[in-house]
Amino acid sequence: MDCSIQWLRSYAAPQADAHAIADLLTMAGLEVDGITHHGQPLDGVVVGLIEAVRSHPNADRLVLCDVNMGAEEPVQIVCGAPNVETGQRVPVAPTGTTLELPAEKGSDERQSITLDARKIRGQQSNGMICSAHELGLTSDAAGIMVLDDDAPVGMPFVDYLRAHKATPTDTVLDIDLTPNRSDAASHLGIARDLSALTGAPLHRPAVEMPEEGGAVSERFSVSIGDAEACPRYVALCVEDVTVGPSPLWLQQRLERIGLRPRNVIVDITNFVLHECGQPLHAFDADTLRGNTIHVDTADAETTFTTLDDQERTCAAGTLFIRDAERPVAIAGVMGGADTEVTEETTTVLIESAYFDPSQIRRTAKALALQTDSSYRFERGVDRDGQVWAAARAAELMVRLAGGTRVSGMIDAHPRLPEPRTATLRPERANALLGTALTRDDMRRRLESIGISVDAKGNALRCTLPTWRPDLTIEEDLIEEIARLHGYDRIPRPEHIQIPATVAEDSAERTRRTEVRRLLRGYGFREIYTNSMLPLDVAEQFNPGDTPVVETRNPISREMAALRPRLLPGALSVLQHNRNHGQDAIRLFELGRVMRRATADETPMVPGVREHESLLIAATGAQAPLHWDRATRNTDVYDLKGTVADLLDALNVPAVQFAPATDTPSYVAYALDIAADGAPLGTLACIHPDTADHYDLADAVLVAELQWPAVVRALAERTGYTPMPRVPVVERDLAVLVDADASVGPLLDTAREAGAPLVKHVDLFDLYQGEGIPDDKQSVALSMQLASDRTLTDAEIDTCMRRIREALSNEHGATLREQ
Repeated sequence: MDCSIQWLRSYAAPQADAHAIADLLTMAGLEVDGITHHGQPLDGVVVGLIEAVRSHPNADRLVLCDVNMGAEEPVQIVCGAPNVETGQRVPVAPTGTTLELPAEKGSDERQSITLDARKIRGQQSNGMICSAHELGLTSDAAGIMVLDDDAPVGMPFVDYLRAHKATPTDTVLDIDLTPNRSDAASHLGIARDLSALTGAPLHRPAVEMPEEGGAVSERFSVSIGDAEACPRYVALCVEDVTVGPSPLWLQQRLERIGLRPRNVIVDITNFVLHECGQPLHAFDADTLRGNTIHVDTADAETTFTTLDDQERTCAAGTLFIRDAERPVAIAGVMGGADTEVTEETTTVLIESAYFDPSQIRRTAKALALQTDSSYRFERGVDRDGQVWAAARAAELMVRLAGGTRVSGMIDAHPRLPEPRTATLRPERANALLGTALTRDDMRRRLESIGISVDAKGNALRCTLPTWRPDLTIEEDLIEEIARLHGYDRIPRPEHIQIPATVAEDSAERTRRTEVRRLLRGYGFREIYTNSMLPLDVAEQFNPGDTPVVETRNPISREMAALRPRLLPGALSVLQHNRNHGQDAIRLFELGRVMRRATADETPMVPGVREHESLLIAATGAQAPLHWDRATRNTDVYDLKGTVADLLDALNVPAVQFAPATDTPSYVAYALDIAADGAPLGTLACIHPDTADHYDLADAVLVAELQWPAVVRALAERTGYTPMPRVPVVERDLAVLVDADASVGPLLDTAREAGAPLVKHVDLFDLYQGEGIPDDKQSVALSMQLASDRTLTDAEIDTCMRRIREALSNEHGATLREQ
């Protein structure tokens, strides 16, 4: 934001120069990125009277002017301005005056010259009649600057400027505002901080506040259809205005902060915006059909022509200001061409409203149109500053445009804001800051920026001002005390405690690191995906019955909800890699997912349950193409083996895989993963229709594990396991079971029945075909038996018999004849 020092001094005038003010503001959190100097001293320039104008004998576009500068005799000056006339009072630079003239085309530097008497096309010229541009006052270079008819001849021009509230020089600060300091997006807001930092009194212009109702409410009507998007709308009316150029001081203030003066009415609304931070809009009241204002969101896509004569297509949901028949402004962003103020305007309706920041942000982003108004509405303006700003603008229109204010005002506010309070504990503030400030010191600093403070025991009860929406909790108040006290004045501690030992990673962090190391070793690459998704995608992949978590202020439709699982992001990454020629794709992600909390849960963020999830995905070839091996696609057994190896390496005991009975539509088939009966997650093959939507022709296998459940299932590691001192006995067992029987339960039964001698059970053959009934399958198991001594044949036979009996009793297995 550009801030004029001369403008700033009209509200707070500390005994400090521009550079000192810049340093103060920067140390208080309003960082000054740059300092620009405008104008020039104008020493020697005086008010002159043009007594006569004659043609130049040797030039068609030049004239000879006899100029009275208060001396006994007028002097002749050659002038080429198109607007020069006899009787005008003008600024004149006599011979000997030094001026910095505007830079030549292609250069940024002004040229310093000292005027001397010289001949121009054969005629003597003793000075220069100046334009406002040549004097560095405004950008108006169309002709010489014409002063008031009563300007005293011979008066120093600097005195004339001061009498008209203008200044020959100024310094502009380029302040880099942080998003939370919306109150500082105005000269009064910065002056409030400057007053608090220096003790200089703060002068806010006194404005006569109108009463609600009156003649304006009889003449116009205002209604609000969406009170969430527009909680307040104030309207005032000024009639009999004369629309013309603004006075010099107003043009000068606007130009020095980078705005182009347009006409007195528009300039006043821009002036008030940069004065107090409240955007205003001025309608030509005679163009409003039905004398009606209605604020509501559009039901359908709407085409609208804005003040810059651009036709814009606004999406459904855009907030509009309407009259009885049509939209007349895009709320908080820009007005419409049909109702703008022109030279023919005689009656002005002033709009001063509060619009919801998220609503304006969405509209400005969608239209790629950021204005001074939208910039402030997006960050949040003073919730209670609408009446003052409208009254201030109306007062200026009466004074500068010769208008008459229509009595009363319209103040539509369906929902008034509740007062906001926060409690500050001085001892906590000192403990956090390392200061020894007294309670009175803190109270004085807080009150200096408009916070109302009441002592409640050892605490301070603070009523937060409406112009500081960023203040909500005690820590915000402590931060205000710190910046107003001065960060550079906070004492450095004499001693700093340094731990004698290096902090060790927590067990949970160590496990995460181990998982990443193991999966990278298995050939998987880690990915990081966006935690926000389009709402329809989040709902499609929502695994539970609870609704997805929607974001309150999404910056786009692509980020309208928080992800309920990692799968959608992984599918997009698989799609991207496949479209870029990758074949054997193996990915994993360890990240957080969110869902709505149930009634019996008390999460840290109310209503939102967040936990970590581990996703492992694979598609395409099982391994990259190579000359020494045959190519095959990844199948469910590959990923199942990876998950089993990972959980085994993490020391998760008794892992089971069982067919899932209830799967969502985007899954072709799935396995539930559990550890000793406790659910860990699922392993699934994505349905071909869903895979095709992501341009994935091969089978897509994914495993998604709930990381907290995995951590809970981890068994304590015993460290090094010595090699057995006695030989391990290996036995094979082939049985016939039903063709649709799952092998996992057979393995579990064999382990349990053979305990404690059976140390390992694995499947080494699965067969259906010749010699096997059609409704049966042959399952061959390999087992390792061991003890702390050499096992006898009788012990081995007894163990194998128990296993056969258990398989027969629990699964109807029969021994296959070899």
